[in-house]
Amino acid sequence: MSAENIKDEAKRMIDRLPDEVTWDDLMHEIYVRQSIEAGLADSEAGRVRDVNEVRGRFGLDQ
Repeated sequence: MSAENIKDEAKRMIDRLPDEVTWDDLMHEIYVRQSIEAGLADSEAGRVRDVNEVRGRFGLDQ
């Protein structure tokens, strides 16, 4: 996403938040959005792992 698009989206995100929003609330919204976009970019680029592979790597039940 270009810097201009990020700036516009950040403005829209702020406008959707309630008037009594805290800095922590805003930072959480930004973090969640960035995490989702990073995950989608990884998926589109083929940087994915099967859930069973991950579970096995960490010794979790499959």
